[in-house]
Formats: sequence, structure tokens, C-alpha cells
Amino acid sequence: MNHENQPTKVPDEDKQGGEVPQHCYGAERGVWTDAMLITLHHRRVRGNKWFSLIDKIASDRTLGIAWDKVEGNAGACGVDSVTIGHFAKDSERRLLAVKKHLKEGDYQPQAVKRVHIPKAGSSETRPLGIPTVRDRVVQGALKMVIEPIFEREFCENSYGFRPGRGCKDALREVERLLRSGHHHVVDVDIQGYFDAIPHQALLELVNERVSDRKVLGLIEAFLKQGVVEDGIKVIEEAKQGSPQGGLISPLLANIYLNPLDWLLESLGLRSIRYADDIVVLAKSAEEAQSALKTISDWMGKASLTLHPGKTRLVDMSANGAHFDFLGYCFVRSRRGKLNKVIRPKSEKKLRGNLKKATKRCNRNCLPGIIAEINPTLRGFYGYFKHAHPSSLGSLDSWVRMRLRSILRQRHKGKGRGRGLDHRKWPNRYFEKLGLFSLKQAREEEMSLRKRANC
Repeated sequence: MNHENQPTKVPDEDKQGGEVPQHCYGAERGVWTDAMLITLHHRRVRGNKWFSLIDKIASDRTLGIAWDKVEGNAGACGVDSVTIGHFAKDSERRLLAVKKHLKEGDYQPQAVKRVHIPKAGSSETRPLGIPTVRDRVVQGALKMVIEPIFEREFCENSYGFRPGRGCKDALREVERLLRSGHHHVVDVDIQGYFDAIPHQALLELVNERVSDRKVLGLIEAFLKQGVVEDGIKVIEEAKQGSPQGGLISPLLANIYLNPLDWLLESLGLRSIRYADDIVVLAKSAEEAQSALKTISDWMGKASLTLHPGKTRLVDMSANGAHFDFLGYCFVRSRRGKLNKVIRPKSEKKLRGNLKKATKRCNRNCLPGIIAEINPTLRGFYGYFKHAHPSSLGSLDSWVRMRLRSILRQRHKGKGRGRGLDHRKWPNRYFEKLGLFSLKQAREEEMSLRKRANC
């Protein structure tokens, strides 16, 4: 018998000994054993391909952890109208049925419910697919089992939807490269990326590391989910794309763009990618132009399209030059200073979220209004606290103007708060009422840092 061609099963016990890697590739304890992690870390699986994974996905423990996560995240129901509460009432029986279908390889996802959510600072909307609660549990279990396999392969320049990484890490790297002289930027925009991923090419990439037929069939079934909008089935079977909103979609999106990451890395190009948001930073215009051509050629082979109006080259050494990335705008001021400010679309989104609570006809008491908007302001600050102070100060002024307009209305005045209203209700008036100030929070944080460094 030729043992070289026999599938390598996932080990339940460590036969060879060894230490578990500290980072563990984002593996969920209880799903990935120490033995499995050692095997993954030292590439002990023959051919670097993983077999017999469906039993791990269908295990009671994995499905239980996946259900706990879905229940904790709450969320809307899918096309079957089964809510988190309804699923919870009979979760044990439902999970047993899921387990049976997974093991037999005949699990069939239901169509996703399409809703449209507004894009930040735009009149356009983004389609979002909401899977059923049952499908979210299965996708969660699938993701927990296969994610570490691909996390082991991902390039360092990728930051989106990866364990232990996030937007702020990507932004810090962009800022570091800009300050180290990488002033020529390739601002990349992939047109409709999530809707354009070709299924067959993606499955071939997955198959390079996962050779469990039932797992590959499960992934393909999720890719081909139909779409229901306003109660009407608008797509019977998807031919391409991975619907945004599914738990597995970000991982699959990263898998498909991983070869591009490694290509740019092999050419010595400094790229930063967060899902489908990509920037390449170079030290010369020629290098940036070459990078753009490389990316364009790769996209053509990958059946993807660069957005002609949004993909561009930017020389950040020129005064006034700017580009947007992950909610921030990097801009070279007229005085030649490099600043990181809040992107106008991000500001517009915040203002839109606050306008409803700060209408002049609002009958709530002012302390009540402030209590309502403070969590939004704190959340906004948590992400944008590294923006230039002028960005934060202008938003503080806008919020106080909205509150002065309410007070003006209540004192039989018309229009927005202005002029003498600033004397009647000065900034300290709102401070005493507990209004969260973005700029003040930034100043206090900087002061604490200085004291800590003294």
C-alpha cells in the first residue's frame, strides 16, 4: 500500500511532542487542540493539506461555542423569521439536526435576506446579506475550524478581519511609512469586490489547504446561497461573489486576495490591506506606477476590476495632496505638514446620527438629550482620537450649536444658535451638564501621557 497517498487525519493527541505556539493563529480553545496547533505550526500535515475536518465542525463542542457566539451577538432574523429567542427555546434539538446534516454532507443553507444600509456620508447604500440564525451558527463553526489554517498563510500586510489585528494597526503602519519617506501612494479601489469574487477560483485556493470534500461542498453551498429581497427571491443561485454579512465572507475575501499580498511583498512593495481597502506606499513615482500596473494585471487575471474613478496615484510630498483610508484622511497641509484628519464622509455620518436626537423641536430635557448623544460621541472618539485636534474641535462646536438651537427654540427664538447665544449658554454651561467633548478628551489623554513619561 502506498502510504504517501493516504489522507492525513487531524490529530486528537500530540504523538511527537512540542510546544504550542504562543499566538495560536487565532484558534478557538476547545475547537483546536494543542496537538492540532503543534501540527499546524510545524507543518506536520502531509502536503500541507488538511483532511477530515467535517467532524471537528460538526462536533457538539464546536457547534455549542458557535451558537453561544451567535446568541451573544444577537442580530436580526433571516428569511425563515426564526429569531435568536426562537432558536434558543429549542437550540439542543436544532443543533442535533444541524450536526446530522453536516456529517452526512447534505446541509443546505437557506437564502440570505438582503437589506440595504447607508454608506458613510453618501446617499448610496450597501447591500447586506443576513443569513438565518441556523446558517450563522454553521458559518461560525466552519470559520473557527478553518481560519487558523489560512491565518498561518496570510501575509503581514493584511489587517482586516484577522485575530489580534485591526484598523488602528493598519493606520499606524500607513502613518509610519509616510513619515519614513514613502510619499508616493497607490490608492486602490476594487469595484464591487465582495460581489465579484469568482467561486471556482476561490474554491481552488481553499482546496490548496483543505481537502475535506464535505467542507469544500459546505463552503460552495454558502457561496451559492440565493438572495431574497422584500420577500421576493431575486437570485436563485449566486454565480459569483460572497455576500457581505455572512460570518465566513471576510475570511474567504482574505483568502482570495492573499496571493496579491504575497506578490507585492515579493516585489519589495510596501502595501497595507484591510479587506478590500488597499494602499501601496512607495518612495518614487516610478515605483508607484509599477505597483499600479502589477495590481491592475493581477486583477485582470483574478477576474476583478479596479474602479477607474477611485483608483489613483497620489504624490503626498505635494502640499494639499490627500487620500482616504479607513475613515481617516491623510493630508499634506499648505505649510507642508503631514496631518491625519477625520474623513469628511465620516464626519457627515456622525452628524447624521446625531441630528435626530438634536432637533430643535426635541421635547426631552437637555440633560436627557446629552445623555442620549454622549455614547455616540464617546464611540466616535474611541476610533478618531488620533485625528488632528482641529477636526475634533470643529465637531464639538457643531454639537454645541445644535444644543444652543434647541435652547433658542425654547426661548421663542428662531434659527440655529449663534451670536449672543454663546454668551447666554457658554461652553462651560454644556460642560457642567456632562456633554462629552472630543477635543477635551484628547487633551486630557495627552496630558496623562506626558505625566506618565515624566
